[in-house]
Amino acid sequence: MGTILRLDLTNREISTIDTSEYEEWVGGHGMGSAIFFDLVDDKSVGAFSEENVITMMSTPLAGTLAPAASSRTEVQGISPQPYPTEWFTRSNFGGRFSAMMKYAGYDGVVIEGKAEEPVWVNVVDDEVSFEDASNLWGLGTWETQEEIWSQIGTSGWMATESPRDTGETTQKPAIATIGPAGEAEIRFGSIQHDAGNSAGNAGFGSVLGFKNLKAISFLGTGSIEMANPSDTIEARLWAEENYAYGEDEDIPLGGFWGFGSTPGSGDLDGFPTGKARAQGCVGCHKNCRKRYADSVGNESQCVEAVFYNSFDQAAHGGITKESAKAADITNQMGINAYSLSNGIPYLETLHERGILGPDGEIEADLPWNMLGESEFVEALVEKIINRDGIGEDLAEGFPRAAEKWGRFEEDIADGTLGFQYWGYPHHYDARTEVEWGYGSILGARDINEHDFNWPMYWQPTLMYLGGADPLIDAETLAEYTMEATPPHNVKPDYSDENIYSEDMAELVSWHRSYTRFWKQSVQYCDWAYTDFVNPNTEDMSGLTPEGEPRIFNAVTGADFSFEDGIELGNRIWNLDRAIWTLQGRHRDQEEFAEYTYGVTSKSGIPSSGVVGPHYMPVRKDGEWTYEDVSDRTIDKEKFNEWKTIYYELENWDPETGWPTRDALEAHDLGYVADELEAHGKLPQEA
Repeated sequence: MGTILRLDLTNREISTIDTSEYEEWVGGHGMGSAIFFDLVDDKSVGAFSEENVITMMSTPLAGTLAPAASSRTEVQGISPQPYPTEWFTRSNFGGRFSAMMKYAGYDGVVIEGKAEEPVWVNVVDDEVSFEDASNLWGLGTWETQEEIWSQIGTSGWMATESPRDTGETTQKPAIATIGPAGEAEIRFGSIQHDAGNSAGNAGFGSVLGFKNLKAISFLGTGSIEMANPSDTIEARLWAEENYAYGEDEDIPLGGFWGFGSTPGSGDLDGFPTGKARAQGCVGCHKNCRKRYADSVGNESQCVEAVFYNSFDQAAHGGITKESAKAADITNQMGINAYSLSNGIPYLETLHERGILGPDGEIEADLPWNMLGESEFVEALVEKIINRDGIGEDLAEGFPRAAEKWGRFEEDIADGTLGFQYWGYPHHYDARTEVEWGYGSILGARDINEHDFNWPMYWQPTLMYLGGADPLIDAETLAEYTMEATPPHNVKPDYSDENIYSEDMAELVSWHRSYTRFWKQSVQYCDWAYTDFVNPNTEDMSGLTPEGEPRIFNAVTGADFSFEDGIELGNRIWNLDRAIWTLQGRHRDQEEFAEYTYGVTSKSGIPSSGVVGPHYMPVRKDGEWTYEDVSDRTIDKEKFNEWKTIYYELENWDPETGWPTRDALEAHDLGYVADELEAHGKLPQEA
């Protein structure tokens, strides 16, 4: 749209940045990192600092018909959630926000400074204003949005009948807001949009709370010009006709497989049953969320929807209705459900051992008799937000709480505290799906990128558990993966020997570059891309790498290849690495939680293990097969040797892990190398 909105909260000044100044980064994460680098002089400031800049960026595809790629918002800045260092990082959410931001004429928003009193920002096309948020402070995220809808609705903007481009619209404003958790500046407050879209991991809701920014509302009546509308429609139809399920077809393994699915098919085991309608983000053909007739759990998805009944379902009866209510509590309070997904089992384990409770060494007045019911979550969240009792410690995050209790070293060593990388909850396992763990520890948070996760792990594992053969044999899976990952053409060999090899370094390098550009800058949805393998085609081949540039070029008119995206993604990855270096990153810090090296995934510890087998593709004696790798640990010495292999592959200094001048200048980042050198962070050439 040509304009980025710039909000100076300290001085209540509104200005703009020409998008053309950052067009080389395309959008999303690339633009956000470049803007942050330019605007933040001291990259080592804390998350709760007026100097911390938060960016919320869209993409050239936002608001268009690009399938599963027209509605993401990338959020970046220094995060309060990581432990022990507050790293510059990212989060992301879907829904309507980025599309409405584009309809209002903006490609993104930059948030600087700190307001003296609570404010919210009202954007209606080119009219932008700071509004008093004193009447909103303390409200839940849903109530806040309803109040703003009501206020704007009475101002004449929300017309009953109107075509676009006339200054009126029948649409509700798209609002990103924080709840009481963000206001309380706990370390894992989320940004909420609509009912179930949230930027959870990273705690940016709490940064906005520190800045006294309650909400940003966009209402746009403009249109988006696409370079080739007919090509865009053809690309969408091509993707749906060739790679998506038909509406009447059965869906193997649920709705997460493949490029598209029957509307509303993204059910998770244990979700409420009953009448429901499909719900999805703007422009999406997949609709992986639902709205239920009884309204409980509406729009919630994945961990947000199941965090409460997944930790010990058998012991607590799998009260699925209560799990949906728990999801609503976290959404309304604006608290990251993922932190609770591992945090509650941690507290429960300490309670069962007699360590935590009214009479334990850690005093905690929690209603344990209600564990498994939503009232327990409500009581816990209330204590955290009010910093009441044990909530004072938990508001700082579970790793910092464990440190205060003098339990961190012990609990992180045996896996009782299941926070595997940078203080983020254990997600997919570094001991088994090593690319997930490696990507997370080389970055600044749990990557939450399922590109290899679904075909490599879920596909064979679920089929074997169901007594059937995998949908695709390991050799064909490997062939398709190598063909779909140019220019690296990576080998997905998860054998004990190969996870420390140059092959795995190539795989991780490709993955960091692919996701930094195609997934976080162009913002293809993680639920639909990559598409290495797809059961809707006769040979089960997916649309990656053809689909991503075809759709992108149709919308933008660019002549951009898949490999061009990988190259730009690596440039963005190097820029991020430079920011972390300026924050104090060193290779010695890039170590997993200690249990990763000494406890297998089959430990049975609720918060830090994978229950059951974990089949992955491996190559032995020249033959590809699937093998259960759940009974292994990461060899610490070999992992540190692998880091050297990876750093050298990226042309980073193997002694420090810092990017070299050669690496940065190869990506036209000489000015970044100059800043590293000025701070004594540029490796000396041999």
